[in-house]
Amino acid sequence: MPLKEEFERAGSKLFRWRSYLPLLILPLIIISLWSREIESPLDDIWDGLCLLISLAGITLRILTVGCAPGGTSGRNTRKQKAAELNISGMYSIVRHPVYFGNFLIWLGMSMFSKSAWCILVSLLVFWLYYERIMFAEEEFLRKKFGDKYLKWAEKTPAFIPRFRHWQPPSLKFSIKSALSREHTTFFIISFYFVFMDSFEDIAQDSVFGIDAFWAVLLIMATFVYISTRFLRKKTNLLKEDNR
Repeated sequence: MPLKEEFERAGSKLFRWRSYLPLLILPLIIISLWSREIESPLDDIWDGLCLLISLAGITLRILTVGCAPGGTSGRNTRKQKAAELNISGMYSIVRHPVYFGNFLIWLGMSMFSKSAWCILVSLLVFWLYYERIMFAEEEFLRKKFGDKYLKWAEKTPAFIPRFRHWQPPSLKFSIKSALSREHTTFFIISFYFVFMDSFEDIAQDSVFGIDAFWAVLLIMATFVYISTRFLRKKTNLLKEDNR
């Protein structure tokens, strides 16, 4: 099979399993924290920085999906879909803003290991995984939208944002759409950091505990997750036309 078709086929398969990608680095981070012998007084500052980087990632995702029309930028896992080509808003400065947001989330998570080798391996895994997904997605968009896609792709970088090309989104930001699509991501990020901080305490001090800050974060994320799930399944409050 030609390399082009092989990349596209691999990307389509990996696309369906992209939500489980963090599970690939979880063992590496656990090993890094468990084998770490020296505790630094700057650990709390470092942990906070890691959280901020991951929150910057989900903020980018929220700003992207909150302005996206229905049938795009979703959490679908079965196959690629695009009711229309997004070229404004975040998509005017980078072709894959959601995946760039995922990169920041992934970076913050891997940095929590406080291990250079773990961070480097994690970033390599991310790139090898998402490179194929992005390739398959772009092939799908090129076949569906033709010249319109090619003109947009020619002036818009694939992964590193080019802010001077910013154009306002064609749709207004919808907090309902953003909340409906990203509440799960927020919960996963929060749970991850709480779990890892508690595991680090066990590894270093043989004591289980959840610091007040992390406890508040987890409670808030859990409340957002449960209440949003309820509103989505039992009411129409989060439903909007063309979202």
